[in-house]
Amino acid sequence: MKLSLTADPSTNRRFILLSPPGTPPRGAFRHVDDDPDWRQELLSDMQRLRGRVYLHDGAISEEELTSDGRHVQSIDEESWHLLIVNPYNRVVGCTRYLQHPASTSFNRLRVRTAAIARSEQWSEPLRRAVESELADARRSRFSYVEVGGWALDESVRGSSDALRSVLFTFAWSQVIGGCLGLSTATHRNGSASILRRIGGRPLEWDGQALPAYYDSQYKCEMEVIRFDSRIPSAKYQGAIDEIRSQIPSMQVIGAGKPAPAWQVMVNRLHSRAAALVPWRAEGVAPAA
Repeated sequence: MKLSLTADPSTNRRFILLSPPGTPPRGAFRHVDDDPDWRQELLSDMQRLRGRVYLHDGAISEEELTSDGRHVQSIDEESWHLLIVNPYNRVVGCTRYLQHPASTSFNRLRVRTAAIARSEQWSEPLRRAVESELADARRSRFSYVEVGGWALDESVRGSSDALRSVLFTFAWSQVIGGCLGLSTATHRNGSASILRRIGGRPLEWDGQALPAYYDSQYKCEMEVIRFDSRIPSAKYQGAIDEIRSQIPSMQVIGAGKPAPAWQVMVNRLHSRAAALVPWRAEGVAPAA
């Protein structure tokens, strides 16, 4: 299967990666712009997309949005974000990656707040399953990643960009040195089944898969899906390899010290110009 981060000339959508505060691993990424103002603009636009999509799906209420329609979560600032951006520089797709060191305890993970973690029957199996995964990550010298925050504009749903954004999970995990991770994925929009198709598996404890559960906060059935960057689905291995080879050439927007005003302007003009021209150089995604 041929799938890459190369811009589709028919849409001119492109992928941008936002890094959390701190210095991104420049050894892995060749195009890092430390521009906290631009990063905040993109982060806010992402939160507006998420707010609109989640509100329409009935997953949240208007009271959970800011006055300008953003769905804000505290972990947004701590996370990596993969964004799909259209030619008008509006965010039309997003995925969040909350990366932890393997030394992290269960009580510091976001999954501890999931509805299944409050179940009398399944809270202990969940804890033990995740702790077993963390121990495996430590042995493998991997990090541990919680994936979530998915949202797609109607213009992107069902497109190859939507599939790329899911395959990116495995590719990015390999680029950062390998990881184990999980996602509390919904049944409503099929994200749980999509994750299973590309190599995700239900989280298990003592030979038994943890069941799907109803989350009253998001008003839908959900499932805890685990993934291992070493074992994606064989069907998508070629596409993941291709995406992984292109990730170092992606544009990464960091939250470092503010860049000089002239550099900010050059970066943004470069990004907008690149968005209007189909990418050809070296078969990789546009750097901006």
